[in-house]
Amino acid sequence: MADESPADSSLLGRIDTTRPSQARAWNYWLGGKDYYPVDKELAETLEQYYPGMQQIALHTRAFLRRAVRHLAEESGIRQFLDIGTGLPTVDNTHEVAQRVDPASRVVYVDNDPVVLVHARALLTSDPQGACDYLDADVRDPDDILTRAAATLDFTRPTALLLLGVLGTVRDDDEARALIDRYTGVLAPGSHLVIEDGTKTVKPQQAAQAEQLRDQGQVYEYELRTPARIERFFDGLELIEPGVVSVSRWRFEAEAVGGLPDEVDAFCGVARKS
Repeated sequence: MADESPADSSLLGRIDTTRPSQARAWNYWLGGKDYYPVDKELAETLEQYYPGMQQIALHTRAFLRRAVRHLAEESGIRQFLDIGTGLPTVDNTHEVAQRVDPASRVVYVDNDPVVLVHARALLTSDPQGACDYLDADVRDPDDILTRAAATLDFTRPTALLLLGVLGTVRDDDEARALIDRYTGVLAPGSHLVIEDGTKTVKPQQAAQAEQLRDQGQVYEYELRTPARIERFFDGLELIEPGVVSVSRWRFEAEAVGGLPDEVDAFCGVARKS
């Protein structure tokens, strides 16, 4: 891992360089430098059995940019709760939102100590807006919502971003209960943004990746079908184009002469009435 930022010894002591990290593997796929050899090995193993992981990562990042820009420009959202943010790269949520309105406010959440080490890179907010970072787990909504309320006003419309995080909650009922807890406190006009890995575009390769998971060779992650992901939006108003591959959500096909190929990560954005 390159250019490690200074941090106190207790925080650095939480970083396990012998076990791969989902956030650091994604950093590798996105062309970053904040990973260890064990993360590179994991990423290359997954790429071997589940080709296209780097494309999935790149398309997912592009989806984040398009979704945040749409919510800020078209829906007037000025508050974002980004859970499972991962390591900072180009065009983080607050950067995209604050280009639309510098007063936008963002709270990032992750439970990877490496992300916490680099949190200062996430906190370079425009002085008119605000950013905060919470070291917390998506499975603890009460803690997250209580602490996020120091920066966000939940009586105003807020966007809840769950990108690549619900796959770590393998039981659908548990994942749905968490979504209900988070969205239950959001004001009308708020939006839910979900992206997660699927096993639809390349089902045989996905089955191989699941075998690796079940053998303990890669991190625990549930690959769902688009239909299972769509059910997470029940009770909310899905906006066009619904649940689709991240490569195709509001992609400007005319600019490049056509839609890109689908990749095995599907997404959607929905509005709370």
